[in-house]
Amino acid sequence: MTSWALILGASSGFGEAAALELSKNGFSIVGVHLDRKNTMPNVERIMKSIESHGQKALFFNVNAADEEKRKEIVTKLTDQKIQINLLLHSLAFGTLKPFIAQNSHDEGLSKPQLEMTLDVMANSLVYWTQELIKQNALAKGARIYAMTSEGGTHVIPSYGAVSAAKAALESHVRQLAVELAPHHATVNAIRAGVTDTPALRKIPGSDTLIQHSQNRNPYGRLTTPEDVAKALVALSKPETAWMTGNVLGVDGGECIVA
Repeated sequence: MTSWALILGASSGFGEAAALELSKNGFSIVGVHLDRKNTMPNVERIMKSIESHGQKALFFNVNAADEEKRKEIVTKLTDQKIQINLLLHSLAFGTLKPFIAQNSHDEGLSKPQLEMTLDVMANSLVYWTQELIKQNALAKGARIYAMTSEGGTHVIPSYGAVSAAKAALESHVRQLAVELAPHHATVNAIRAGVTDTPALRKIPGSDTLIQHSQNRNPYGRLTTPEDVAKALVALSKPETAWMTGNVLGVDGGECIVA
């Protein structure tokens, strides 16, 4: 029987690496991504790589936070009798602005911007899980993982909305872990170290953040998407069925160094 991984944010960064590594290890991939015409060739490359590993690639170019699109995708999975064995929430789309205006020409973070960031980067995990349960598309013993960051507990300039979303995401993970126990599904957050991804490059001062992380990491390098993807494969094994409700560090020890 085919094992399926549903990856939210499958076209770059952690999502892309996870799709490729999981497909090497027996998973077919349902990918949800939002790309314009100029980045679609990369999506096509990812799909071909998945298929070259002997797995199926079913990708949807839609806004993963759109309620109707979410229902449509899960309905299609149900119609094709696809059960999701692993869900990865790796959505990185939010507003990077200070809460408070820095001068008279700027505006601080607005209510719609804060709510959008929380909805996409945190609350959508709950909504996708609800829909999978509602339509009986979550396999027994499924693994659910959500990408968090050290920024959820640290202050980084212009990162306030995303930091709040990461903190909320970790709270959602704990709540879902308890509520999904009767479904024999586990839910954990993965706290990656600083990783050079397109999402990181959008953070103001990312070059300084990268240099600081390289200097303090015990291994003297950044975390890579592949580090996280390989951890996901290991965590998908039956032996990890008693691990749930955690924030799991995949960072080479970076977080424990001041």
